[in-house]
Amino acid sequence: MKKIVILISGRGSNMEAIVRACEVQRWPARIVAVIASRADAKGLLFARAQGIATVAVEAKNYPERESFEAALVAALDSFTPDLIVLAGFMRVLTAPFIERYENRILNIHPSLLPSFRGLNTHQRALDAGIKVHGATVHFVNAQLDGGPIIAQSVVPVLADDDEATLSARVLASEHILYPRVVRWFIEDRLTLNATRVALTPPEPQCLITGADLI
Repeated sequence: MKKIVILISGRGSNMEAIVRACEVQRWPARIVAVIASRADAKGLLFARAQGIATVAVEAKNYPERESFEAALVAALDSFTPDLIVLAGFMRVLTAPFIERYENRILNIHPSLLPSFRGLNTHQRALDAGIKVHGATVHFVNAQLDGGPIIAQSVVPVLADDDEATLSARVLASEHILYPRVVRWFIEDRLTLNATRVALTPPEPQCLITGADLI
């Protein structure tokens, strides 16, 4: 049975979706810990209520990124994870950290990568006038939001959307997409070939809002 550690910084709604899916769908895996970069992260309350171990590695207590990551590594390694899931973890990780857990870190980004890397993705999408937006689950590498893409969700951008409404629509799709991809990893269905990710047996890797995977 594989062990999953989820990293959060806030409310952890994607973490909640993954925890629930793991339980309901009876994955061959266990969420062994939720680690937060803030002790007041609301997601820790949910995790504790589910009987999941929680750890706070507060970034503000570490003046240097290296010392923060050393503490994070110590916390992670105590749980010997097979998979690390970033779910609203608002810290940029260094190349040495990523290399330590190579091909074992997943992230979800609120845009259709490679468009709109970084922050403020929803407002930037609105400003660009695009007609579809979404989210991307990818392997994490040393390039910010640049790791190999595993799957994406697509939502429409409506004429009367603002940042809040568009964000909510994308987040709802994330709650479906992210658990599905984590399960693929747990079931050893993902193969990384250079910059491309294959899914075996084949299955659509694009979630369209209002429809099933197509």
